[in-house]
Amino acid sequence: MTSQNSNPASRLLAWGQAVVHARYVNESRAKLLESLGIQRIGDLLHHAPYRYLDLTSTAQLGAVQPGEATVVGSVYEVVKRTTRGRGGRRLTITEVTLIDGTGTLIGVWFNQPWVEASYKQGQTLAFSGDVKYRNGFKQIIQPFVEKIADSPQESSEPDEGRHMGKVLPVHSTTEGLSVGWLRRLIAAAVDDYAQVSEYLPIDILQRRGLVSYGWALRRLHFPKQLEEAQTARERLAYGELLDLQLLIARRRYRMTSETSGYVHIPFGFLHQALTEKLPFALTEDQDQAVSEILDDMASKHPMQRLLLGDVGTGKTVVAAYALAVAADSGGQATMMAPTEVLAQQYANKLGPLFDEIGLTWGLLTGSTTAADKKILLQQLTSGGVKVLFGTHALLEEDVQFQHMTLAIVDEQHRFGVQQRKTLHAKGESADVLVMSATPIPRTLTLTAFGDLAASYLRARPIAGAGITTRKIKFSKIASAYDAVHAAIKEGRQAYIVCALVDESSKIEAQSAVQMMEELAAGEFSDCRVEVLTGKMKPVEKACIMDQFHAGKIDILVSTTVIEVGVDVHNATTMLILDADRYGLAQLHQLRGRVGRGQHAGEVWLVSDSFSEAAKERFEALLSTDDGFRLAELDLKQRGAGELLGTRQSGIAKLKIADLSRDDELIELARQDAFALIAEDFTLSSPELALLRTRIDALEAKYETWKVAG
Repeated sequence: MTSQNSNPASRLLAWGQAVVHARYVNESRAKLLESLGIQRIGDLLHHAPYRYLDLTSTAQLGAVQPGEATVVGSVYEVVKRTTRGRGGRRLTITEVTLIDGTGTLIGVWFNQPWVEASYKQGQTLAFSGDVKYRNGFKQIIQPFVEKIADSPQESSEPDEGRHMGKVLPVHSTTEGLSVGWLRRLIAAAVDDYAQVSEYLPIDILQRRGLVSYGWALRRLHFPKQLEEAQTARERLAYGELLDLQLLIARRRYRMTSETSGYVHIPFGFLHQALTEKLPFALTEDQDQAVSEILDDMASKHPMQRLLLGDVGTGKTVVAAYALAVAADSGGQATMMAPTEVLAQQYANKLGPLFDEIGLTWGLLTGSTTAADKKILLQQLTSGGVKVLFGTHALLEEDVQFQHMTLAIVDEQHRFGVQQRKTLHAKGESADVLVMSATPIPRTLTLTAFGDLAASYLRARPIAGAGITTRKIKFSKIASAYDAVHAAIKEGRQAYIVCALVDESSKIEAQSAVQMMEELAAGEFSDCRVEVLTGKMKPVEKACIMDQFHAGKIDILVSTTVIEVGVDVHNATTMLILDADRYGLAQLHQLRGRVGRGQHAGEVWLVSDSFSEAAKERFEALLSTDDGFRLAELDLKQRGAGELLGTRQSGIAKLKIADLSRDDELIELARQDAFALIAEDFTLSSPELALLRTRIDALEAKYETWKVAG
């Protein structure tokens, strides 16, 4: 074990040791810590508290006012009772009453009967939470609780001593490892390993007003006042973000300054022909995006660009210009979509246009027949096919281009890092255009896609007739059904979106297959009803979508397979069942499937959820149709990890920084990182020695981390 008297370098080296080597951590506790993502001593030091219990300023029970507060009192009584809740369901309520000589406050728990056995009369407890008046009493619903004295578990809990007058950290833990024990393990680790040297240059610390690294580690866990905890978190969050931005800046520098790419020639024959054949003029946003993309393609370094477009803003036509320029310049291009439905739609949209201007193209998906695939691959290797649309099928080893100079990846977050690398490898130093129809908050753009230049599409080329969004309960679904009937009577079509594919799932949500069968036999027996799910065979999905496009299906019961890109202008009505199960961005994408043409769209959010998060999402959807604004709200609600998924490198590794609230820190860290790399790519100056060692190690560790593939 590393001693407290070891030098800073030895302590830092110890961070890489298995956590079992930390003081008080035995094999069983190490396994519990591993379930929290804590495998090494460094992980333990960076396991930040999710809240603090401020016992330096507790309010007396008689004086405490509504709002967030921490109070201390002795347990007067513990009562458990059963009643009937909403809908007649059985509801267990447990109440723990605190007294302190000045007043009374009640902690309330719903459907947690085990609480009754956790607290006993005479114990001294601290409650923290939102104080409210209810039925004449002050209450905190499900308060955070800290046992101050007379704990029934004193024999097995570490001796915490008197906590009064202190700020106690509360770390997330797991079953079998109490908050008290985890606090003790972290305290020992802080004592033994947190006295380390500062690695940031002194000028950055001074310019950004940041405290030292070691001080921040200690005060993050054990502040003397709450203000110290915030100061410490800010320093550690900045450090994390600077690490990430330095990795991004290095990659960007290599791609834009050290790597030679294919120099494309804009404004050739196909480019000009495409402009002449388009039945509409580009919007200002589209024109700007095309200009930025073509400038990158004409550069001697490979393009690395992200094209972000809100629902209906016309990414496809912007991509068409890039595809045409690749062919004009003697190269080939590919465009990969996450679903066969979307790949087929791109072929349907751009294929006829490309035929008119003489640009050869092909489509490769899982349902392409062996005979057709053989011919297509021969044309691809000979250079006869200039543009290839497709799905994951493009990644197969036998798909070889004569000379691929442009790779476009649509909805790239649905592909893994290795998949994007495989596609990119099919063309040496090919230009890369990443597209997303899901608006991404700026903080995510600067982190998950920080090495890509970004182009934005916000204005819609075809405004459509607008969308009306309503929220109803299942008991009122007849109103939504009436709207569907009315739309079909006028010759329109409708979507009904379900959360599940079939009823085998244990989740209580309406399945698409079951719903289709019920509606076809009941409410809409006079209509043509079909189902579309991601589990269907590709040829089946293609057939259903072709029929829906052709107007041969009145109602398409679907899962979220129609979420992105599906464009049927005659579809004007959508019901989203169990709407509370979707995030804001996903709901926005779904409703973007209707109201895309000259007829107004109606979207019905059907849910019985009473959760505050669901209510916030619904209110946001009803208040705005700005996808970028909704994406910001979605980030705050759900966090970056859930939005991007664990396959998106970097994001899941942030332990302290919070992309939903650290936007200013992200901007500052990005400025500093790019300035450092521009001045000294290798970070070779003596004052950057510790920072260089840190970033080199991170780069080696995350060598497979490639945002653009």
